[in-house]
Amino acid sequence: MLSADEGELVRGKAALPPRLLGVLGGMGPLAGAWFVQRLVQLTPAHADQEHIPVILRNDPRIPDRSAAKIGCGADPFDAMAEGMRFLEGAGADLIAVPCNTAHLWYDDLCATVSSPVLHIVEAVVRDLARRGLRGGKVGILGTPATLATGLYQRFLADAGYVPLTPSRDRIERFCEQPIKLVKANRLGEACSPVACAVRDFAEKGAAAVVLGCTELPLALPHAQRSGLGVCVVDSIDALAQAVIEVFAGRSVPTPRPTSPLRHVA
Repeated sequence: MLSADEGELVRGKAALPPRLLGVLGGMGPLAGAWFVQRLVQLTPAHADQEHIPVILRNDPRIPDRSAAKIGCGADPFDAMAEGMRFLEGAGADLIAVPCNTAHLWYDDLCATVSSPVLHIVEAVVRDLARRGLRGGKVGILGTPATLATGLYQRFLADAGYVPLTPSRDRIERFCEQPIKLVKANRLGEACSPVACAVRDFAEKGAAAVVLGCTELPLALPHAQRSGLGVCVVDSIDALAQAVIEVFAGRSVPTPRPTSPLRHVA
């Protein structure tokens, strides 16, 4: 996996440089749209033609990823795989998925396309190193499935960090409720519990807190992150920075075999 200093950002069989980014959005729809906006805002461009070409498939009909993984919802894989194939068929030769929980199906999704696919958690770990944080405690906020399956915990531990997660009773208050509020377009109500969660991790000695669900950066906007006593790492911004690095030629994909496809597409 990714070390704190270096690591691959994309896996797949297609060659760089990419010409068109495909974004598998809709999970949720505001997060997908916000990812594209942040990609534009973070790109060091001076004219339209210097920005990254993007096609966004923002289909909200994909079943809930967290519910599926904890056994109380429909499997979203077929819908996600359809979206991946749609993007590649439209010409995308690099794909980003601005949904952390969707990465629990990452290897299987990679197997449905030939284009390289960015990994959002690897991008976050890379962003921690970019910020000069190469060890110590890192708090994680995310969906119940992301936290329960250890998606971030494994990557962070392999890179030399000490992962921290909320207690079970706080996951609903600090994670589930704000995520639901963002999906309902009630962003103002979502801010306070996420800010409280970040402060709680700071009091526990965390050097950084990862907003490990793409609704959470919308719940805690950039203007509200100062004064929380800890570095806040935004999974949307980290993924956008990863895209920018690949299109700029600063990161080159190292093809890696994916695990056998476990679903029938």
